[in-house]
Amino acid sequence: MTLVFADPSTLDHAQLEEGNRFAPRFDAQGLITVVTVEEGNNDVLMVAHMNAEALGLTLQTGIAHYWSRSRQSLWKKGETSGEVQEVVELRTDCDQDCLVMSVRQSGRGAACHSGRKSCFYRRVEMNEGAAELVDTGLPRLFDPKAVYGG
Repeated sequence: MTLVFADPSTLDHAQLEEGNRFAPRFDAQGLITVVTVEEGNNDVLMVAHMNAEALGLTLQTGIAHYWSRSRQSLWKKGETSGEVQEVVELRTDCDQDCLVMSVRQSGRGAACHSGRKSCFYRRVEMNEGAAELVDTGLPRLFDPKAVYGG
């Protein structure tokens, strides 16, 4: 069963921003950005995208599903790695063009395909006028080559 969302173009400004109709505003590629945070501490785990099918499956199953832009395919989080994300809460912003999803991360606790808890394991610093990436020391919780091959 495919979940059908309200069409945002049928809602006026007040209905879109203050009403109770969920009308996600997918971009020209049919995607909406979702920031995924860990329940309890709100650590940012990852940023990904959902199409209507992924969003519908996420709402229907309570398990995070995304759209992989690189593979051009639906992706159930944890299907390969065992690092499943159970949805606790899903919020939309004022004009319904992005989402924040709070999850319980299972498995070893790694949301990132690199084997780390978060995809945000490097910080940007300036060094003699040049921007550099510096590792934050966030450890790998699994070996991605062993999990995904390669």
